Amino acid sequence: MLNIIWIAFFTIAFIVALIKLFVFGDTQIFDQMMTAMFSLSKNAFEISLGLTGILALWLGIMRIGERSGFIDLLTRGLTPLFAKLMPEVPKNHPALGAMVMNIAANALGLDNAATPLGIKAMKELQSINPDKDTASNAQILFLVINTSAVTLFPVTIFTYRAQLGAANPTDVFIPILIATYTSTIIGLLTVSWVQKINLIDKVIISYLGGFTLLIAGLLSYFANLTQADMLAQSALISNIILFSLVMLFIAGAVFKRVDAYDAFIDGAKEGFETAIKIIPYLVAMLVAIGVFRASGALDLLASGLRHLVLSLNLDDRFIDAMPTALMKPFSGSGARAMMVDTMHVYGADSFAGRLASIVQGSTETTFYVLAVYFGSVGIKNIRHAAACGIAADVAGILAAIVVAYWFFG
Repeated sequence: MLNIIWIAFFTIAFIVALIKLFVFGDTQIFDQMMTAMFSLSKNAFEISLGLTGILALWLGIMRIGERSGFIDLLTRGLTPLFAKLMPEVPKNHPALGAMVMNIAANALGLDNAATPLGIKAMKELQSINPDKDTASNAQILFLVINTSAVTLFPVTIFTYRAQLGAANPTDVFIPILIATYTSTIIGLLTVSWVQKINLIDKVIISYLGGFTLLIAGLLSYFANLTQADMLAQSALISNIILFSLVMLFIAGAVFKRVDAYDAFIDGAKEGFETAIKIIPYLVAMLVAIGVFRASGALDLLASGLRHLVLSLNLDDRFIDAMPTALMKPFSGSGARAMMVDTMHVYGADSFAGRLASIVQGSTETTFYVLAVYFGSVGIKNIRHAAACGIAADVAGILAAIVVAYWFFG
């Protein structure tokens, strides 16, 4: 999928440039595209290089949390919920533990740990799937929850915002929390409706009710503030929560007699390696997007959408962040590059830059996850998995737009 998208960017840009050259006589268009190629490749390298220290910091902190047992803690806490949502999975089956550990790793932003855990969970579920070519109800529910991206600690987004000059990189934390909650709850409700899962269960209600009350409490608190106070309080609460989580990880390490410093160094090394590894991917995507933008193709797409929005008498500022939203279901690296491009062009603290960050944290790469996880066990008939995943994506993106206007509009 990413290969198709990448080639499409260059192909469409080339076609648009030829039209501009031969129909409108724009002799500068190819100069602009070549300038964009060289400029964006340099910018991609500089961004990746600047990410090294911040990635090392946060991945070091997350490694402390991992070794302190917080994934295990989340696993034990969420297992009863999954056992009720998936009654066809036998009690104490390894699939339950693998699924919950995957969700917990995603929630904490441990992407490298989440993917192998997710594949393991899918294989465990496949072992009890009576029809090996067709996705079971449990597999679909797991995939939709996974792709709706319950994000409690969006480290990568904070990292890019810091590198691109955001005054307060974590000011999108509360909006991301609200958007990702919306995405997850809609995904769960959609699957439950299709699969006729009974959500009127005291265990399920207690979990979902608790999460909902937390979000409702945040909404109620911020609803009574002016926009200036809302921004200040959001930044304050976000920073308090995140730093408290860091201290909780360290306290857990002390309690379990884990060498926190050694764990941090191991994670920081991984952060350094990650920053180096993403250079070619970021160069590839940012150059493609830069050429696409320089050719005028992105402006044509945005202009069409903007005309439609203005004809409905709606505010059109959200359109500048829509490339991230449109890319997100197909490619995580592509959406990340779109987010970076938006912040680079409009500014990290612009409305578009903040909205792109919120969108990036609200959902996962639905089609990529479906392809990898189902492909790992040979599933061919995915049934309603894609439809329910897209419903969660749409809900997350709409929630991101609404909450961005509320907080930053």
